[in-house]
Amino acid sequence: MPVVYSNILLAFALSFIGLLVYRSHLISSLLCLEGIILSLFIIITVIILTDHFTLANIAPIILLVFAACEAALGLSLLVMVSNTYGTDYVQNLNLLQC
Repeated sequence: MPVVYSNILLAFALSFIGLLVYRSHLISSLLCLEGIILSLFIIITVIILTDHFTLANIAPIILLVFAACEAALGLSLLVMVSNTYGTDYVQNLNLLQC
């Protein structure tokens, strides 16, 4: 396995472990999700470039669009939660309230 693949898989694993460990704040969860999305983007781009699979050239662009939408939605949720509850602790969120 080339060094690039092992580094990207390590970045994905660290982001995933960070998502599991640092669940107390919403901003840290969002940053870990962003790290997962970016490592997936790099993995898909490297695989497409090395395999010369021309039909999948649009896949990294689609993944970047989803990442931008995820970031915008996550930041809007963070602003809404911090304005409503005054903090970004995930434990304070109540899903039963509208």
